[in-house]
Amino acid sequence: MSENQQYTIGELSKLFDITARSIRFYEEQGLLVPERQGQSRIYHLKDKVRLKLILRGKRLGFSLAEIKTLFELYDTNPNSAAQLQTMLELTEQKRAVLNQQLNDIQMLMNELDDVESRCKEELNELQKGELI
Repeated sequence: MSENQQYTIGELSKLFDITARSIRFYEEQGLLVPERQGQSRIYHLKDKVRLKLILRGKRLGFSLAEIKTLFELYDTNPNSAAQLQTMLELTEQKRAVLNQQLNDIQMLMNELDDVESRCKEELNELQKGELI
């Protein structure tokens, strides 16, 4: 794939199954900077890669501000240890949040199991009483 490959906003929105409005929003946030030719936006391979990274970052729970920080670190120095260190820290934070959510969900599931069990027991007792 050539670095000179160009894309329209429509092509990128179809490629990533997102709306053109979403792409324009990422531009407003400073995450994408397409070339302008009159009123048209021309996207290049770098924009396509960044859009893919934005969507992956969102899927992983990163905020747009966190994604922008990583892009800025990369733009400053593409082989930056600071970028990798920041990514590791963000990943650790996300993992901690997800582990806490997982624990919270497990506690809720246990409570639901307990409530369900008690309801079944009481229902059985009520049904036994009706049969006698």
